Amino acid sequence: MAARVLRASGAASAGCVLRRAAPCSLLPGLRRLTSSNNRPREDSWLKSLFVRKVDPRKDAHSNLLAKKETSSLYKLQFHNVKPECLEAYNKICQEVLPKIHEDKHYPCTLVGTWNTWYGEQDQAVHLWRYEGGYPALTEVMNKLRENQEFIEFRKARSNMLLSRKNQLLLEFSFWNEPVPRSGPNIYELRSYQLRPGTMIEWGNYWARAVRFRQDNNEAVGGFFSQIGQLYMVHHLWGIYICPSFLRYWNFTVHHESCTIQATQDFTAEAGQAHQGPPQRRCRSQDSVKRASTVILILFSVPLIQEMESRIMIPLKTSPLQ
Repeated sequence: MAARVLRASGAASAGCVLRRAAPCSLLPGLRRLTSSNNRPREDSWLKSLFVRKVDPRKDAHSNLLAKKETSSLYKLQFHNVKPECLEAYNKICQEVLPKIHEDKHYPCTLVGTWNTWYGEQDQAVHLWRYEGGYPALTEVMNKLRENQEFIEFRKARSNMLLSRKNQLLLEFSFWNEPVPRSGPNIYELRSYQLRPGTMIEWGNYWARAVRFRQDNNEAVGGFFSQIGQLYMVHHLWGIYICPSFLRYWNFTVHHESCTIQATQDFTAEAGQAHQGPPQRRCRSQDSVKRASTVILILFSVPLIQEMESRIMIPLKTSPLQ
């Protein structure tokens, strides 16, 4: 009898232990423990895939890329002239614009004035610099409203134009300031419409690329827009017309009409002369510079939405000849 009681009590206790240790009873607790331990790790792993932490910019790109030592503001004007009025338009511009440039009462400087040779036809391009920024621009505009000669100039000019537009620009800190130069030169204005938010990245690439193009003094100026069409970049390059270029391409520059007549001379003699002696051929250092420039420019290509190029001829009164 006693043995039976002991067996029954032992079986009951064993059943109790088994019930306590049953996997189904421990599973919810294990699930809760596992999920609570792995959730932070899974959250951080998912966030690393889909969430990118970006530190906010503390300053605008105009303050990061523009020159700090100067506060100059630039105005770029594009005037589309009636084809039959281009010569008369150039004449009145060469009479009036230099007077404003030379007058010390106007805090502005005429950097350059051109006619477009290739690109937008029958177009005049003017670049002004205002020493002192927006206050200087306002001062010049107020004084020009009282300048009777300029008022008459604007009336005559309005009858010659089809359309016009302008932009207010700042200068990149890594470009040289445009200064007057002697000629003969032709100029290329390259305009880039960038994707919004890519101006600083553009500046990082071109700050290095411009250094490789300073040998021949080609880099005249680099600007980005402040008012007008935004995220617009303009690079101005000057190309000196050397005597051999004039001889083999038969160029004649007419400053009065600001046109260039060119006749291409693809003769065998010219082709041999352009090859030059061995000491004038590209050296390894020049090749490395060219390769570095090409690579940096390739990196900047995905930042561009649209681009345009103009070949321009300076007027005879332009400080940039």
